[in-house]
Amino acid sequence: MSPVIISPFAWMQAQHALTPDKPFFVYFATGALHAPHHVPKEYIERYKGKFDQGWDALRDETFARQKQMGVIPANAELTKRPKEIPSWDSQTSDQKKLEARQMETFAGFAEHTDEQVGRLVDALQEAGVLDNTLFIYIVGDNGASAEGGPEGAYNEMMALNGIIGTASQMMSHIDDWGSPNTFPHYAIGWAWAGDAPFQWTKQIASHYGGTTNGVVIHWPARIKAKGEIRSQFTYVTDIAPTVLEAAGLPFPKSVDGTVQRPFDGTSMLYTFDNPKAKERHTTQYFEMFGNRGIYNDGWVACTRHSIPWLMVPLPPLSKDTWELYHVAEDYSEANDLASKNPAKLKELQALFTKEAIKNHVLPIDDRRSERFNAAIAGRPDLMAGRTSLTVYPGMTGMTENAFINVKNRSYTITAPVELKDANTSGVIIAQAGAFGGWVLYMKDGRVHHEYNYFGVERTNISGQTALLPGKHEIKYEFIIDAPKPGSGGKCALYLDGQKVAEGYIPKTQPFAFSADEGADVGVDNETMVSNDYKAGENKFTGKIVKVTIDTKPSNLSEADKKSVEDAGEVAATIED
Repeated sequence: MSPVIISPFAWMQAQHALTPDKPFFVYFATGALHAPHHVPKEYIERYKGKFDQGWDALRDETFARQKQMGVIPANAELTKRPKEIPSWDSQTSDQKKLEARQMETFAGFAEHTDEQVGRLVDALQEAGVLDNTLFIYIVGDNGASAEGGPEGAYNEMMALNGIIGTASQMMSHIDDWGSPNTFPHYAIGWAWAGDAPFQWTKQIASHYGGTTNGVVIHWPARIKAKGEIRSQFTYVTDIAPTVLEAAGLPFPKSVDGTVQRPFDGTSMLYTFDNPKAKERHTTQYFEMFGNRGIYNDGWVACTRHSIPWLMVPLPPLSKDTWELYHVAEDYSEANDLASKNPAKLKELQALFTKEAIKNHVLPIDDRRSERFNAAIAGRPDLMAGRTSLTVYPGMTGMTENAFINVKNRSYTITAPVELKDANTSGVIIAQAGAFGGWVLYMKDGRVHHEYNYFGVERTNISGQTALLPGKHEIKYEFIIDAPKPGSGGKCALYLDGQKVAEGYIPKTQPFAFSADEGADVGVDNETMVSNDYKAGENKFTGKIVKVTIDTKPSNLSEADKKSVEDAGEVAATIED
């Protein structure tokens, strides 16, 4: 039986039709503007040529518009571009061409998203409840995202594995950028421009460029002000208290028998009638990948520990340099006062430690891509200690955390099958999809194995003759060169104990194949690992008895585990 998917618009209509006197709550979370940036091509074309001026100029234009609109103070300063972010003028003509397309795609993605939010507003209007609905629209993604790297990413999974893409590698995808054939993200320069006037980007939680989003609140029946700005410090934890106070609901002491801890946030209702009301959310810590900061009564102390796109050796947390900003007067954190007011800095550092302890932030973990590996990250793992997994037809969608880990180690895949004829085709087992993964399959009676490296490089080996009808044992073997992340290795296919093909995979995906697609037995669902078969037409036409994946107990020595934790070693290994 197929699941029934109801749109939020239809759900609201149904709720209001059946119980018109009762309020309803909708949490409408789109995939935007998070990567991958997918949008119909006509939206991209609307912005053709609109970003040819580059990110430095766009940032200046944005800053001027922010002041004109009054969304930032008149005395706010535009912070300088960090040396780690390239200037637009330093880019080659090909880089500029590709990168402009990336921003055109992002802008189209934003417009398409706004249209969907507009549909939500229209549905409320048609139901006659818009004026008395508290509508909160949080715009953004924790600061614009820099995971795309210096030149953007055709496949965001490369960036999440710590691998930086290049324009020369991606230019062949420029015409279908933003289509389902890509998994794209834009270059860091665009993220930096999008975070104007602040320093840095998403993931750098120490600075406002990594934590700040605009919020629109609409409730005509209660809020008399129109188009006004409220600048009191507000955090995402304030949303739930605001909704409860607006609805006149008490704080729930217990939910399904679980005692509730108090809200960390503060209702924003006190600002609705008074734009100059005294701030109530007075203290807030921030931390992500070791980037950390503390806000308190108009001051911010912060330290940037790492940069999202740079896989380099990191200093000990104790060696980080802290900065101090009086944001009540210096909105964009443009003027570091650490050397001028060391006593205030020390006070706020102590407050960060207090808040970090209270909110279970410690110990701080500054690892990035390594966290994908449960064994390295110290995360509970369904496959912990397993060196063998046997799966059966019908088992599909097994996520990487529910499937044996074949990354950075030698392994074998063994599949006893029964064939009705010499033309058997279809997938025996596949993991992940078009943007990285591997598959063991048959086509016209011949056995194949393909390793898909992020959709940019493929290694396919196959037997030379079709298998005869009857029972057979198909075996694939991978022998890694070195027990280090991303290492290549030798591969071979065996049929009934005899080697029939061999090859070499130059490099492998070090930490993750996919954020969405799992392993399938007997079929390849969602996107296709190989271009050698089609979606919906790759179900195995023979019989699979079972599939067994065997790995060595551990290819990582303690020394190698330490090298994995060193991001510089990771980067060096990947580049090699």
